[in-house]
Amino acid sequence: MSDVNGFRADRPKVVITDFDYGDIDIETEILERVGAQVIGLQAKTEEDLRLAAVDCAAMMNQYARIGAATIAAMTRCEVIARYGVGVDIVDVGAATDRGILVTNVRDYCTEEVADHAISLWLTLARKLHDYDRATHQGIWKWQSGQPIYRLRDRTMGIVSFGKIGQAIADRARAFGVRLIAYDPFLPSAVAATHGVELVSKAGLLARSDHILMQAPMTPETRHFLSDDEFAAMRPGAILVNTGRGPTVDNAALYRALTDGHLAAAGLDDPEEEPAKRANWSPADNPIFSLPNVLVTPHAAYYSEESIRAARVIAATQVAKVLTGQAPDYPVNDRELLSKSNQGNEKNVASV
Repeated sequence: MSDVNGFRADRPKVVITDFDYGDIDIETEILERVGAQVIGLQAKTEEDLRLAAVDCAAMMNQYARIGAATIAAMTRCEVIARYGVGVDIVDVGAATDRGILVTNVRDYCTEEVADHAISLWLTLARKLHDYDRATHQGIWKWQSGQPIYRLRDRTMGIVSFGKIGQAIADRARAFGVRLIAYDPFLPSAVAATHGVELVSKAGLLARSDHILMQAPMTPETRHFLSDDEFAAMRPGAILVNTGRGPTVDNAALYRALTDGHLAAAGLDDPEEEPAKRANWSPADNPIFSLPNVLVTPHAAYYSEESIRAARVIAATQVAKVLTGQAPDYPVNDRELLSKSNQGNEKNVASV
């Protein structure tokens, strides 16, 4: 029996909310092997997902938010799978309340992000963008990038010292910088094994010549850097953010860059996160008007290998759940187990 869209009611339906990979062939091949049928959308709002959510067995998302309204409409969903590491665009609490497992993809782009962060840092520190613009205009002078300071013996502060932060440190060490890090969740002994000193947030801001951000997006990290933090940084500091865009207050960053307190910034994503918007223009954000800012289109994670890995792993998580297997990368499995145990206790108590 098929519905009006040609999907059979006796086969689980997997909805891919949005994708910029060009096709969904990889996901379809993996999921059809376990009897699922796949539908690909290009949703930008929760309203775009409402009808598809009703009877889906699984939902996978790249940029589109799967919030409480979408989850409330689900009647059959078993799993929500994120294509990346962060799950800030999934209402995990609402999913847990409905007994829906959430999964993500981990450790698929550590090398790419670390390489990208170092590339932005070196480009800004060595003023490569200034030199490039000048030579294209026929100006052949080393002074086009003045002033440039030696990297060796400068201090790099890394915000969030997980696997990517550690990979950044391993690369940066070759340039002779002193390494410090802020990560309130990391034991100091772990940092010490990488030759990095753990410091407070205030200590990192005050001591760093270069700050490389790799913070996840949580309510606590939104605008982790804003006016007060920029004022506390060393004059002439360079900022690189290859973490979530909203962890840096872009209006405050613009002020710090235009008043000369900060030398430059490299961002892999501006605060508004354009890929999550139906309509976007660089005119929406004044940082795009500044010559001392480099912005890449949330591309730090990208290589041909990492893109394929993210797609294969995300689809595999869904396939495993739909066939009764444990996924490799569950996000809320402990919460679901706790909720189940609480329900069992209530049932026992009522007997």
